[in-house]
Formats: sequence, structure tokens, C-alpha cells
Amino acid sequence: VHPECSKQLPSLNRVAGQLEGVKRMIEEQRYCPEILAQLRAVRAAVNTIEADILATHIDSCVARAMESGDGAEKAGKLVELKELYRRFNN
Repeated sequence: VHPECSKQLPSLNRVAGQLEGVKRMIEEQRYCPEILAQLRAVRAAVNTIEADILATHIDSCVARAMESGDGAEKAGKLVELKELYRRFNN
């Protein structure tokens, strides 16, 4: 059973709107630093969503594995967390 992440949909919709705004800025040939500032805001919003989904994963899937008493499941979740850290910590 996977955790519910639909609470992130409003944030994702906001990010999609921000990206549409960036596209318009480019079409309107706006000043590059203004575009870059908006892209930075998009990146920050996506990072926040990532962090929230990771926290949900830890609080549900990882916690459930740790409480399961199944050594292989625990080890698998730890390997998964390490891989997520490596992949997203750049």
C-alpha cells in the first residue's frame, strides 16, 4: 500500500503555472535575470515538493518496514533510502 501524496497536487499545479509564466516571459523576450529568478522559484518549489514526498515515504513505507520485524525488508528500505539520498542530494 502506497501513501497518499495527493496533497501535493495543489503545489504541483502552482509549479505548472509558474512554468507557463516562464514560457510567456521567454516568448515576450523579458530580461534574462527576471526569467532566471522565476526559474529559481520553480526549482525551490519542486525541491519542497520532493522533500514533502520523501518525508511521507519515510513516515509510512520506511516506518512500516522498520516495524515489520522482517530483516530483509528493513535492509531493503535502508538501501533504498541511501540510493534516494545519493540521487537527490545533488
